[in-house]
Amino acid sequence: MIVHSPPLVLHVVYRFDTGGLENGIVNLINRMPPQAYRHAVVALTEVNPAFAKRITRSDVEYFSMHKPPGHGARLWRPMAALIRRTQPAVLHTRNLAALEMQVPAAWCRVPARVHGEHGRDVEDLDGSSRRLQWVRRVYSPLVHHYVALSRDLAGYLEHRVGIAPQRVTQVYNGVDSQRFAPSPTGRVPLSGSPFGDPSFWVVGTVGRMATVKDQTHLARSFVRALELAPALKPRLRLAMIGDGPLRAESQAILEAAGLSDLAWLPGERSDVPDVMRSLDCFALPSLAEGISNTILEAMSTGLPVVATDVGGNADLVVNGSTGQIVPAADVEALATALVRMAGDPARAVLMGRAGRAEAERRFSMQAMVDTYQGVYDRLLGRSTVGQR
Repeated sequence: MIVHSPPLVLHVVYRFDTGGLENGIVNLINRMPPQAYRHAVVALTEVNPAFAKRITRSDVEYFSMHKPPGHGARLWRPMAALIRRTQPAVLHTRNLAALEMQVPAAWCRVPARVHGEHGRDVEDLDGSSRRLQWVRRVYSPLVHHYVALSRDLAGYLEHRVGIAPQRVTQVYNGVDSQRFAPSPTGRVPLSGSPFGDPSFWVVGTVGRMATVKDQTHLARSFVRALELAPALKPRLRLAMIGDGPLRAESQAILEAAGLSDLAWLPGERSDVPDVMRSLDCFALPSLAEGISNTILEAMSTGLPVVATDVGGNADLVVNGSTGQIVPAADVEALATALVRMAGDPARAVLMGRAGRAEAERRFSMQAMVDTYQGVYDRLLGRSTVGQR
């Protein structure tokens, strides 16, 4: 009897390291039934071995292409060689930096070629760049199907790039509602945090501290919140978890305001579920987003969310019910939202509970996996019977 291996999906990203996009790949690979598909990860630059350990399947291969700065055309031949060696049934690129790898995939006639849009480009936060629309349009004949992580991104592909709606599937990220779950006793002290005192009310954010995430805006809004409501100073605290170029700048803003002792910026941590359980409220001050994993994780943990009105944030947060949506880069609006949350902690708890229910109802990990597997199956003409 001949036993056939499941088809291979080659996931292509710019870099495989800590990030929401990359964490989505981890969840997809870990949760998709092994009898349905095999997986390999290609990073155009580097695979971080420590991050790759989050994938629990032992049959996954990783490839670092060590891309130098500049156009990726010089990687087309090495990528073509890798495709011929691994023989993937599906090649799935993600975001603009990896899109050009659809060229060698088409050369090698990969049966199913998928491209995912996970968020805005840093230099094109509102999607208005005609150049980047044109680039996506040029590559579109090579792509069989698109996946967009928010309604905003699906609309961008259809209306600005010109992709036919039937070639676009919109899928939300899934969240592990068992790993990210609220504590039955409320906020839990976190190892290393100076804010374990139950009298504190802690607002926090988690993520890479880079320009598009705009954590300096949150630092300024925290300072402004205490100017608007000085009575909150004995109990309102700020935790900013993550590392990157904005960490030192955020710290400097807090120090200049004399509030550094009311904030904690420990850098990157790997215990994100515990970090979430140590907060009373989650804030995301981003300038652009696709579908934020950290918002989903915060909601699943039972936290009210204050987030900027960009990308898919308003798809996730029900304004006034599970949190508040505020304009991007508006210090006064974000500060006012923080004051309202901290000033009515009982209402914030109710919002968090509603967010948990919303996460369980709309953003399950199984729904995400089923959608991706359904896209792959349809492109390959496969039946899903017995694969789940």
